[in-house]
Amino acid sequence: MAQIVKRAYKYRFYPTPGQAGELARTFGCVRLVCNEALEERTRAYNLEGKRVSSMESSAMLTAWKRSGDYDFPREVSSVPLRQALRHLQAAFANFFAKRAKYPTFKSKRKSRASAEYTRSAFRWRDGELAPAKVAAPLAIVWSRPLPEGAEPSPVTVPKGAAGRWFVSILLGEKVSALPPAVRNVDVDAGVTALVTLSTGEKIANPRHERRDRRKVAKARRSLSRKEKDSANRAKARLKAARVYARVADRRRDHPRQVTTRLVRENQVITVEDLTVRDMVKNRRLGRAISDAAWRRMRSMLEYKAAWYGRTLVAVDRWLPSSRLCSACGASQEKMPLNVRLGECACGTVRDRDVNAARNVLAAGPAES
Repeated sequence: MAQIVKRAYKYRFYPTPGQAGELARTFGCVRLVCNEALEERTRAYNLEGKRVSSMESSAMLTAWKRSGDYDFPREVSSVPLRQALRHLQAAFANFFAKRAKYPTFKSKRKSRASAEYTRSAFRWRDGELAPAKVAAPLAIVWSRPLPEGAEPSPVTVPKGAAGRWFVSILLGEKVSALPPAVRNVDVDAGVTALVTLSTGEKIANPRHERRDRRKVAKARRSLSRKEKDSANRAKARLKAARVYARVADRRRDHPRQVTTRLVRENQVITVEDLTVRDMVKNRRLGRAISDAAWRRMRSMLEYKAAWYGRTLVAVDRWLPSSRLCSACGASQEKMPLNVRLGECACGTVRDRDVNAARNVLAAGPAES
């Protein structure tokens, strides 16, 4: 059975100096409009107890353009500016619903520079994409093809801290369920091994951050020695951002490959319902847990299982999976982290992670 899902395709592109200048002006106007609207909303709420609606924010944008105080918002497409106001409205809705913190002002240095274009604000013809106010199509590196007959909407153009330009194309894509698989598996997340499967297989942890830790430390030291607001500091900041971007790219790519394989090969996937947000606060293991990207892997399993007709089961986090013997069910009082192999009174010698994975797999049917 096929279903339509929203899927984003992200590509890198290389703008000409003119295109880079136009997009940079758009980013600056988006940031200005967001900050002005946030300031006005905050003033109205604090002084008058009034919530500003989306229509009122849109009217403010028109008034700002006509006032003459700001000339440059009239030089860029109005669509990214109105999209920024819609996103601010969503942020306030999440705040009042207690799903998020109060919106913050956008910083030129720290905030993500991006602009969102709806279908009316870009040209799409014969595989070439040109945002509004940009004369020539963008030089996009099509690292993978778009689905046949794709009609992108909307399109987001972000610029990363490492100076790389991207275009993110959102599509409504038809996804069909995979043929039924005969195998079920448990996925036990770890640090030494990224995941241990109930089949006994262990998938190695690449430890991306650890591999580049010296480069990260060197880049940070170089940045700290540069004079504030100097050209050399800007160059050092860019070098440091490139090192971090390399680590982040690999952190995203590896879980994507692992989760795709798990979803293709298994019908039911059982995981532990871990509270990663609390676990990363551990001073000794927090860095390693963040590097393993457990939370990202869990979210990928969730949406891929929904797309391809698989079942994802989350088992209670308080299940003593490491202390229970998967052969006889006996429980040990303690199982320190440094103990990787254990022997049960029944004579079973078990690997800690494989044993935990098998216990979680056995507990899966009770949770589903």
